[in-house]
Amino acid sequence: MIRQLPVALLVVFSVVVVLWGTMFSLNRDTPADRAEVVFWHFWSGPDGEVVDEVVRRFNESQEEFFVRAVSMPGNNFDMKLFLSITGGDPPDLINQDDPIVGDWAFRGAIYSMEEIAPADEVEQMQNWLLPAARSLGEYDGKLYAVCNGLDIRALYYNQDLVEAALGKAAPNQLESVEQLDQIAELCTRYDDGELTQVGYLPDPRRLWVWGSVFGGDFYDEQTGQVTAEDQQIIAALKWMKGYRDRLGANTVATYRQNDQSLPNKMFPLLADRYAIILDGQWRVRDIEAAQEASRRKGEPVTRYGVWPLPTLGPESPESPESKAGWVNGNVFLVPRHARNSKGAWEFIKFWTGLNGNVEQAAQTCVAGGWIPVAKPVSDSVVFQSYLDEHPLFAKFVELSAADQVPTPLVPGAARYYREVNNLVQRVMYDDHETPDLKGELHTLGKTMQQHIDRIHRRPSFKSSAGGFDE
Repeated sequence: MIRQLPVALLVVFSVVVVLWGTMFSLNRDTPADRAEVVFWHFWSGPDGEVVDEVVRRFNESQEEFFVRAVSMPGNNFDMKLFLSITGGDPPDLINQDDPIVGDWAFRGAIYSMEEIAPADEVEQMQNWLLPAARSLGEYDGKLYAVCNGLDIRALYYNQDLVEAALGKAAPNQLESVEQLDQIAELCTRYDDGELTQVGYLPDPRRLWVWGSVFGGDFYDEQTGQVTAEDQQIIAALKWMKGYRDRLGANTVATYRQNDQSLPNKMFPLLADRYAIILDGQWRVRDIEAAQEASRRKGEPVTRYGVWPLPTLGPESPESPESKAGWVNGNVFLVPRHARNSKGAWEFIKFWTGLNGNVEQAAQTCVAGGWIPVAKPVSDSVVFQSYLDEHPLFAKFVELSAADQVPTPLVPGAARYYREVNNLVQRVMYDDHETPDLKGELHTLGKTMQQHIDRIHRRPSFKSSAGGFDE
């Protein structure tokens, strides 16, 4: 936590940050007749190369702006940004994938798109984006961030294991959470009393997903109140805890811990440790690579499938407002005091396809393995050809148009996200006591409400030249 650091010290820090980041920037000098757009992002390795290619295509597509991409991998991205803003030398554009839009917008650390772009173009962007993508950037009635790639969750399943357990073909989709439970139980295996294969095991980080599937809400935007003890969220957590109750807390914790010993951070589904796993579209690459490796070796190729999340929970009322799932993704933001917000906006339009060239936007999504944020890009010839070759990925693209819910866009969302995950981890893995789920969620909600209320009383970058709080 940083409080009221001397301005001179902040300036020194910001200069160090900028110089450090520049070491990772593209080498080419900015042409004298172009306005430079400094773009900070978190990608590196192969994904960083994809970003560099997008930047190259943009720079060659016009003669007014020149984007300089700066890779900022690692932690403390927000501190680097705030130091640069306080020091008076922020980048013109950044990309983030954490739930920080509400925080940064409230603090005045970023511009709304309405502040930097023509009103008609902002309206076009809002209409251009899928509802799930738009929901990741809207705060207090304004568009503060533009999503450029969606992350969607669904249930991967080992088709061979599931069909062997069922004795018949796997269903195309799950009708209920009860059906998931039944298949998971059939696919769970023991060897001499030791758990060797789990049908399905809820991830402690995914109450955000299942709470929405059960019809719950974590925050009431109309009243500004945290609603962690929503009855449907309690029902979802009770359902997740049911797996711990059946398998045993120590067994569950040990089994999860052993996942960490898999070589090269292998996707555990590929090791036949699970029959079903909830995860995102990026795992398609892992699956396809494993299948191709089996083909090269002349070994049997394991078949995998993707199920959308079931829409009903066993503890839900008769007509729950069930959602398709939980969404997050990568978003563009323009820091306050950016020198070239106009160029940043033009690059955002280029990346998302709003500039009229949907084929190049589709090319970007294909290269990065990213879900498009606009239907015309998904429907383009380039992207449809990609989906024909990657049918598992196509399932996630279909789900991107469904009713997906983000982490609440409120100040303090990042902490709220962490605290919920920590609570579920205790519920799933700690066998020293039987938790009072409603009481635990009530306490968490009360704590988070107090935290959010405190944030609302703090000065912002607009109103104070002093320091900032975490």
